[in-house]
Amino acid sequence: MSVTNIKLNHVNLSVTDVVASSEFFERHFNFKCTDIKGNNMLAVMEGKDGFILVLMADTFNRNGNNNYPDAFHIGFLVDSYEQVAEVYDRLKEAGVNVSQSPGPLRGGYGFYFNAPGNILTEVTCLA
Repeated sequence: MSVTNIKLNHVNLSVTDVVASSEFFERHFNFKCTDIKGNNMLAVMEGKDGFILVLMADTFNRNGNNNYPDAFHIGFLVDSYEQVAEVYDRLKEAGVNVSQSPGPLRGGYGFYFNAPGNILTEVTCLA
């Protein structure tokens, strides 16, 4: 038997600040916090497409492992160059430290920045 409809359902990210991270993804990427566990130890965030982003306090990790490899990141795909620029401008206006301006990125157009909780994040569109 083969499974024909497999989709990524959720990702659990370890973050340094669950509250700041969850507020950031609500404000800038249209996630909605649907559950908080413990004393802000874990936040369950739901995207408009049903994708679940779980933000877990790094102190909650088993065996104390709370580091990602240098190139580990999450990515958001938008439809156009204009939308990349719109997200970039919105983040800058909100005071987010976005040190890289949008530009060519692996055959597309986008930029990287560190979201609260020390999450390397990419916003890009396909060319």
